[in-house]
Amino acid sequence: MSNVPFDQLDGEIWFNGQFVPWKDAKIHVLTHGLHYASAVFEGERAYGGTVFKLREHTERLIESGRLLGFALPYSADEIDAATNELLDRQGFADAYVRPIAFRGSEMMGVSAQKNRINVAIAIWQWPSYFDPEQRMKGIRLDLAEYRRPDPRTAPSKAKATGLYMICTISKHAAEAKGYADAMMLDWRGQVAEATGANVFFVKDGVLHTPTPDCFLDGITRRTVIDLARRRGIEVKERVIMPEELASFEECFLCGTAAEVTPVSEIADWRFTPGETTRRLVEDYTAAVHPQRAAAE
Repeated sequence: MSNVPFDQLDGEIWFNGQFVPWKDAKIHVLTHGLHYASAVFEGERAYGGTVFKLREHTERLIESGRLLGFALPYSADEIDAATNELLDRQGFADAYVRPIAFRGSEMMGVSAQKNRINVAIAIWQWPSYFDPEQRMKGIRLDLAEYRRPDPRTAPSKAKATGLYMICTISKHAAEAKGYADAMMLDWRGQVAEATGANVFFVKDGVLHTPTPDCFLDGITRRTVIDLARRRGIEVKERVIMPEELASFEECFLCGTAAEVTPVSEIADWRFTPGETTRRLVEDYTAAVHPQRAAAE
């Protein structure tokens, strides 16, 4: 699949209430969402034929649309049902799920109040976000040039496409230098997140993670915090400054695409994936693969 363009994959896509052939799921070049980023999306994973925390993702998709000023024309129940049926029609047990909602092409210009709100769902097989061999020994991150913006300048609680522009730029720049990803600071110079995942640090058995006041409080992030607390691991959500990174022993990223991924370095700072990270990798795997965990 890696050599096949995404618009040429096989199967179907759910598009505005209909299942259409994958190659026919097209939009016009003057679609408002393309020109003005009036679009919101989700990233989800199915494990063993079940989409992990589907309703939470669907509710966030609807809320993201609201934050961008539009209402999705489908209920959470309808979107969930379409997702589950599409997963079955695609014939996948383990897969990546991408719902998206966007303003259409009825009007062109900054104001497009009457444009149709389109909703689509695509499902394909997509392995871990990072190379498996790199992942277990810890991936390398650069420090991004661009920063997460002040939430007074953008709807930071929405999973909106426009907010990912600086993420793409930052990840491309990091990859050009041989890194797997980049860590981003916020507009105040505080540690924020990676380009598509939240970040955690470990010191003396305590988990530290930035307060999500200008970036998404990820669903995987909240899952990891719950798993850590079940193990009796203390979790501190707080301001973290870059100069503190030298004092941390372990680091990992988490997100739907990244799952739980150990980090070995961020720019000049070094970390050693250890017991706390290993346990949370295992606990997350067990949480998303309940049938596999029960069988083992």
